[in-house]
Amino acid sequence: MTTALATSNIPVTILSGFLGSGKTTLLNHILSNQQGVKTAVLVNEFGEIGIDNDLIVTTDEDMVELSNGCICCSINDELMEAVERVIERPEPLDYIVVETTGLADPLPVAMTFLGSELRDQTRLDSIITLIDAENFDNVVLDTEVGRAQVIYGDILLLNKCDLVSDERLQAVEQQLRDVKNDARILRSVKGEVPLALLLSVGLFESDRVSTPANDPSLDHSDCDHDHGHCSHDHEEVHSHKHDHGHDHSHDHGHHHHGHTHGDHQDIEGFTSMSFQSDGPFSLRKFQNFLDNQMPQEVYRAKGVLWFNESERRHVFHLAGKRFSIDDTDWTDDRKNQLVLIGRNIDHTTLRQQLNACVAKDDGKGFT
Repeated sequence: MTTALATSNIPVTILSGFLGSGKTTLLNHILSNQQGVKTAVLVNEFGEIGIDNDLIVTTDEDMVELSNGCICCSINDELMEAVERVIERPEPLDYIVVETTGLADPLPVAMTFLGSELRDQTRLDSIITLIDAENFDNVVLDTEVGRAQVIYGDILLLNKCDLVSDERLQAVEQQLRDVKNDARILRSVKGEVPLALLLSVGLFESDRVSTPANDPSLDHSDCDHDHGHCSHDHEEVHSHKHDHGHDHSHDHGHHHHGHTHGDHQDIEGFTSMSFQSDGPFSLRKFQNFLDNQMPQEVYRAKGVLWFNESERRHVFHLAGKRFSIDDTDWTDDRKNQLVLIGRNIDHTTLRQQLNACVAKDDGKGFT
């Protein structure tokens, strides 16, 4: 009786991973390749998930309807409340995917499903941790959250494998196995892995959360396991794919390392800074900022850019030492929106530098 009840519960997959590792790209891959499956996707904010515009059918205050039959729900408040909200909808669900953010420890999220009344309605299937093959290093592992993401990952998805050599991939895999000797490691490019290897795999084992690979550095005694509190930042903004993308190696003698928390909040020295302007950037000035002023402490940046020299909407990503700019058509008011994330970054100087990029007489930057 117990086994039958458990298998009838809604399976849950948690997507974990570091800033810029590709969680939203994987999420889009999952949503685009499901057939006949009603999935609920839980993310921090709708504006952060990068669901392609042609997937969105309707929106309301806290729910997005997608053309493939999936729904997307915000978790701006409590995760448990968001799960209950989607479960209570009249249409039955087949699957739930929870996308966490770059500094989210997956354990409190998992405990939301294990340590509350949700355990009678859901079944935690696996925790997938995405890892950036190009930028992963010991700086990540030296953070408490970064180590937890590896330790608790049932599947470690080594992503962006096309950007590095096979020797680099083997070295990263060895780093991961040094932390977790029984790690199940998959390789991917742009998160493209057969869904049968990721969903409904039944890999989560609840007894492991109480004995995390014998790693005493992971102390969750202060966690709130009732509601799955975790660190939400603006992770994975605007992960759109377009034919006009430009991928550049952003390496000016420095490297970007680290992780971040929510806007202006500090965890282990990592913060995020938001910038907006009501006028366009000068393309020349912004290029100079990227080439000569972007500090090595900035690990991740993303946003939507408006240039004085272009009629297009430009989606900007920076992860580690690589950045890309994809251009699309504007569908709303034109403005610059940018988030920079790093360790011990100087917010005041960065704001001044970005304000200086605003084209003269075309608007004034603000934060």
